[in-house]
Amino acid sequence: MTEQTARICILGGGFGGLYTALRLSQLPWEKSQRPEIILVDQNDRFLFSPLLYELLTGELQTWEIAPPFEELLLNTGVRFTQAAVAGINADEQHVWLQEGQEFAYNRLVLALGGVTPLDMAPGVAEYALPFRTIADAYHLEERLRILQESNTDKIRVAIVGAGYSGVELACKLSERLGERGRLRLIEISDSILKTSTDFNREVARKALEDHQVWIDLETKVESVEADKISLLYKGLVDTIPVDVVLWTVGTKVSPVVQSLPLKQNPRGQLTITPTLQVVDHPEIYALGDLAQCQDAEGQQVPNTAQAAIQQADYAAWNIWASLTGRPLLPFRYQQLGEMMTLGTDNATLTGLGVKLDGSVAHLARRLAYLYRMPTLDHQLKVGLNWIARPVLDLLSRKG
Repeated sequence: MTEQTARICILGGGFGGLYTALRLSQLPWEKSQRPEIILVDQNDRFLFSPLLYELLTGELQTWEIAPPFEELLLNTGVRFTQAAVAGINADEQHVWLQEGQEFAYNRLVLALGGVTPLDMAPGVAEYALPFRTIADAYHLEERLRILQESNTDKIRVAIVGAGYSGVELACKLSERLGERGRLRLIEISDSILKTSTDFNREVARKALEDHQVWIDLETKVESVEADKISLLYKGLVDTIPVDVVLWTVGTKVSPVVQSLPLKQNPRGQLTITPTLQVVDHPEIYALGDLAQCQDAEGQQVPNTAQAAIQQADYAAWNIWASLTGRPLLPFRYQQLGEMMTLGTDNATLTGLGVKLDGSVAHLARRLAYLYRMPTLDHQLKVGLNWIARPVLDLLSRKG
């Protein structure tokens, strides 16, 4: 690295990391000031995670929701490195990767996301499946395929956590398994979608009822075994047989981040300023699940894809500003609403004064997510495929 060339190292290729890299590549750098931008992720593909559920029902294909980083970063000047992060020295401004590579940096973006905690009850780590990555979706797909090809009469699925992920999974799996499915949604609190709007909660409750999903509220998981799950409800433990347990509860910060000598909250999230900089380390920016963020208005920013995309714009601008002698901008979060899939032709959408459900919300959700996909080239490929697929399906049926 020469003295004249700054290096920006971005760890994590989710919404926060990838969108920061893309935005940085688009900003008006002077030729002499253009930095080296490195994006590091342990996977070779970006994942548009809100559409991960559609893989289970065959509505979408992997390439649509998980394009390769190399493809997305083509002609951007951003260098992609596939590797896991081994360590970070914040004082020396140095990053080590597990494959042996190391980088010095002038600016560091921490966007490593979170992991699903599987240590919340005995047997969870051994027998429950998370649903956060493409690998998780493939693992579940294989389990379901084996069960569907078996002679078993009923396929019993327990989904732990009745937040957005749990509710969306329950509806999709009900449609995937049909009459053979026996689905149970388990929630420790007294309501599904505890943080959502009344409208979304009511539409979701009706969808779960229509899909014949059994809901256990105020119920705690005591333990999970290979073929059964034990549930605690009002002081009584009930053990029921199960074929698959899906764990959608909570998010845990990466151990690499938790081990850093930086200011953190009790959950291990990094404390950041409204300009998205880590307290006491202004050269480090933190986004998404691993950051506790209050914006310029003092509102707590949720750890959602929508928030991470907005943070990426500000992080890129502020890094550019800090390297070119311009003022930084405090982050201002805009709540644009909530969207949730409730089946192959059903969804709910609220925000900006609009409340939609059913097939209209399903279409609106698809179009909104198409617009948010990372590059225009990928938007066009996916959009054209969505237009062509019904026509091709119709022609194949006629043929």
